Amino acid sequence: MCIIFQETRELSKQETNGTMKPITKVMTMIAFAVGLSGIPDTLAQRDYDAKTVETIGGKVLSIENTTPAKKRGDWVDLVLQTEKETIAVQLGPAWYVNKQTPRIEANDTITVTGSRLTVDGRTAIVAANVTKGNELLKLRDDNGVPVWPRRH
Repeated sequence: MCIIFQETRELSKQETNGTMKPITKVMTMIAFAVGLSGIPDTLAQRDYDAKTVETIGGKVLSIENTTPAKKRGDWVDLVLQTEKETIAVQLGPAWYVNKQTPRIEANDTITVTGSRLTVDGRTAIVAANVTKGNELLKLRDDNGVPVWPRRH
């Protein structure tokens, strides 16, 4: 990371002096953007454990926006009633989830694939995929990396 920022400062000096060719500017910006996208979003992944992934299905009892203590903004959570249990399911940030299809609503029958976690004695699923009928809402990849942009 230090190397990237040092190079960025040097590029800014060249840009100010007018010594950088336009094509070099474009290529540098592309390389910089690709380099940043390769950095894992560890904050978003820390709540997901690929070793505990499972698929459950049931009826949505409720869906609501919450404000988790360690996350920014509102998140969409739901309560799912399966044959075996009633469990909380975390979908993702409201600004992303609320713009996706399928729309998940109370009384929907859905299937959730995600990571089962227990925090402070409470169990929840961090969703990677939600299926409603024939529609798929993809929220994370197989490693738990969110599909939503880091910035919106």
